Amino acid sequence: MALNDTTQSREVPFGGKIIYVHEDAAPDPSLYYLSPDEATFFKATTGINDDEELKAHILMAQEKAYKVAPYPWIRWFGFLRMGISKHSVYGDIVKIGRERKDAVFLDIGCCCEHLLQYNTYLPSLHPIVATDARKVTADGFPSTPFPTTVTDIMKSEFLELSHVLFRTSKETWPAHFIPGDALDPEMLSVVPPARGPKQEPLPDLTSLTSLNALHGHCSVINASAFFHLFDEEQQLHLARALAGLLSHEPGSIICGIQTGKKEKGITTRVSQGAQYDLFSHSPESWKEMWNGMVFEKGEVQVRAERKEFMFAEHKIEHLYWSITRL
Repeated sequence: MALNDTTQSREVPFGGKIIYVHEDAAPDPSLYYLSPDEATFFKATTGINDDEELKAHILMAQEKAYKVAPYPWIRWFGFLRMGISKHSVYGDIVKIGRERKDAVFLDIGCCCEHLLQYNTYLPSLHPIVATDARKVTADGFPSTPFPTTVTDIMKSEFLELSHVLFRTSKETWPAHFIPGDALDPEMLSVVPPARGPKQEPLPDLTSLTSLNALHGHCSVINASAFFHLFDEEQQLHLARALAGLLSHEPGSIICGIQTGKKEKGITTRVSQGAQYDLFSHSPESWKEMWNGMVFEKGEVQVRAERKEFMFAEHKIEHLYWSITRL
């Protein structure tokens, strides 16, 4: 089948465009693995201690997720990876949750749509099943007293998938769902970064219909597997939009993981009969964007590191990055 052949493919939203995934593509159990840290985490959060029983449970959750959203990172078990804990600033993130009054953790992810998620105290869905945000909570970010609020452009099923994987319910892991599009100014508008104490009190998250009420309130913003779904111009727009959500308090953080390159440009990936063209920043271009184009120079410390690794005989390049208010 030719790439993006619509005659044998399923239409799937992907960032700001449409891709086509081969109808016969299916999850591959042979790709399943858990590192020792991941195994410990999932055993603790699911209550399943037997390795084979845990594998069977995760494969069941993957099958359900793939029927909702047949994306490569579901097939590759990317939702198990706990990427946020691999950041050099992860200890600072957990410390903020433990020590800062009314700390707000905002998790903005994407399942090939303009997926938005946010919360205070309790974590939200991060790519589909909330792994990163649940990891933050497990390591000490308070889980009370506020409920989680999650948003997505169309798929309320993502919240239920998180409950399936982590064996929770709406009662044991409360969440409020609203639809939203990251590029819609009614959902997420661009305002200048906060440069003084926030005067408005923290809003009631259960009643929010957009992220705009959170301008200047977010202590930590996690944006993994998000930016690379958009072109260069849209990435700058979204960076400015997230900057407006960040608290003025020194130490407030935006972080993420995405495709990267030695020189910025298009990264092309092929999977399941579909071609993915992703705009990828280099560490240098990423730093230049945030320190000067998004924030005024000297307002933030920007860390960006390109890492290479092999997966299924393919070289993968990722950009690990963080923005810290000074």
